[in-house]
Amino acid sequence: MLVLAIIALSLTPSPPHLNVEQGDKLGHLAAYGLVTLWFAQPYTALRQRIWLAAGMVALGIALEYAQRATGYRSFEVADMMADALGVAIGWLLAPPRLPNLLSWTKNHLSR
Repeated sequence: MLVLAIIALSLTPSPPHLNVEQGDKLGHLAAYGLVTLWFAQPYTALRQRIWLAAGMVALGIALEYAQRATGYRSFEVADMMADALGVAIGWLLAPPRLPNLLSWTKNHLSR
C-alpha cells in the first residue's frame, strides 16, 4: 500500500503541496525514507537491503520518466536525488540503529 501511495501521488494531476520552501523535495525525501525504513524491518540481510534500496531508487527514477510522459507533471532530476537521499536515510535509520518496529509492536501487542 505504501508503494502504491507513492505511485498514485507521483502521477496524480494535483498532488498535495507542502507550504514550505522545497516542500516538494521534502515530500520525496520523507516518502522514500519512510518506505525504505518500513521495508528494512523484515529484510535485515545486506543483500536484501541492497535490493530494497536499488528497487526504491529505480522506482523514483521510473516515476520521474512517467511524470514526464503524462504531460501534466514535470521531470526533475532533483526529485530523483531527493528520492535517493530518502532511501539512504531510511537505510541508515533501519535496524540495528533504531529498534525493529515490527518486533517491538509484536512484543507489545502480545503482552
